[in-house]
Amino acid sequence: MAQFVVVLDATIVAVALPEIQDELGFSQAGLQWVVSAYTLAFGGFLLLAGRVADLAGRRRLFMIGLAVFSAASLACGLAVSPLTLLGARIAQGLGAAIVAPSALSSLTAAFSEGNGRGRALGVWTAAAAGGGATGWLLGGLLTGALGWEWVFLINVPVGLAGIALAPFLVSESRDSKAPPRLDVAGAVSVTAGLTLLVYGITRVQEVGPLAPATLASLGFSVVLLVVFVVLERRVRHPLVPPGIFRSRPLLGANLVALALTAATTPPMLLCTLYVQRVLGYPPAEAGLVFPPFNLAVIGGSLLGPRLVRRAGARATMVCGLLAIAAGSACLLGIGAQGGGYLLYMVPGFVLMGSGLGCASVASTTLGTAAADGGLQGLASGLLNSAAQIGTVLGLAILIPLSAARSEALAGTAPDGVALVEGFRLAFWGAVGIAACGILVSVLLTGQKKPQR
Repeated sequence: MAQFVVVLDATIVAVALPEIQDELGFSQAGLQWVVSAYTLAFGGFLLLAGRVADLAGRRRLFMIGLAVFSAASLACGLAVSPLTLLGARIAQGLGAAIVAPSALSSLTAAFSEGNGRGRALGVWTAAAAGGGATGWLLGGLLTGALGWEWVFLINVPVGLAGIALAPFLVSESRDSKAPPRLDVAGAVSVTAGLTLLVYGITRVQEVGPLAPATLASLGFSVVLLVVFVVLERRVRHPLVPPGIFRSRPLLGANLVALALTAATTPPMLLCTLYVQRVLGYPPAEAGLVFPPFNLAVIGGSLLGPRLVRRAGARATMVCGLLAIAAGSACLLGIGAQGGGYLLYMVPGFVLMGSGLGCASVASTTLGTAAADGGLQGLASGLLNSAAQIGTVLGLAILIPLSAARSEALAGTAPDGVALVEGFRLAFWGAVGIAACGILVSVLLTGQKKPQR
């Protein structure tokens, strides 16, 4: 339940974005920060929160995280300006970062490598993928029936229920071997560096690549990321041990996890804008367009463990990424008039969803199996972080790219045509990201099949 909800909140706002933009006054390129503020905080603090949970108790941190997440959700629903909404979204991401590691570490501790862990990871991945996929549908229904505020307020009763049930359903556990010191400086520097990197990329589209704001953001992001690397080499208990990525399968699994979300989240977000801004669907009807993607992700997640056992993780990841690329290519058929758009969108959603589900299971299985026993918790956290960072980078690159293309055509083409041409350019970008993921899978991941 917890994993479903924290991943749900990365996507549930998508269908509500046009209403949020109109009511709170976000720019077209700046609108992606409603998603990115959450995912950056989520991905940036996952590893640190996991270490705290190992020391202080996983159930205790699980309950604290749900409390933070619920309070931040309430603040999001009450937001009256872009700044207040983004601040609350950051707090939401922190709450999610506290909740998620304890859930996955409890699962991997309960199932040993040869005792059904693949099946358990399939169910866990289905919950995560199902949460992200369901957000597209549930966001539209809530926005249409109750208003955009309820895509956030719905989390409050769920979080309170989780807090009440945790003492009865979740056993307290700690890791006696966990490092006694926390690398807070490492977590802050890498998250701040990634935030400035994303901000700098978005400013390229708004003010140009040589504008002072763009150069300053990108320059400081490089400095902070270099500081992070230096810190990890010097501190006694680093957040990310420098040698962990010497394992090619682990590195490959993380890069594939990043590519999967970078190639799927932006096209899906742009499809929600297409259905509402170009076709004129109200939010409730727009949300009903996306169930094929929801069902395909869940089905792919449940099918993934079987494919991994029979064909291996690498082949499963390659097939999943090929399906995502083909699905993105299908979306190129959309038009400003909307005639027959379901002929392109439904097959595209099915291909992208099934590919995402299968490849996510494969990358999670490969990444956790590639780590030594004492590092599996860290490997799980890295995979989560990679997926969140992939979402942020994909949005930061493809959404401004789409907006720039639309703005360039705005004076010579009708608004609907200009928007569609921008969306198509982003879909081509998603095909390119999926192709990069395939290349990573072939070059960095092995053929070894995980034990059953």
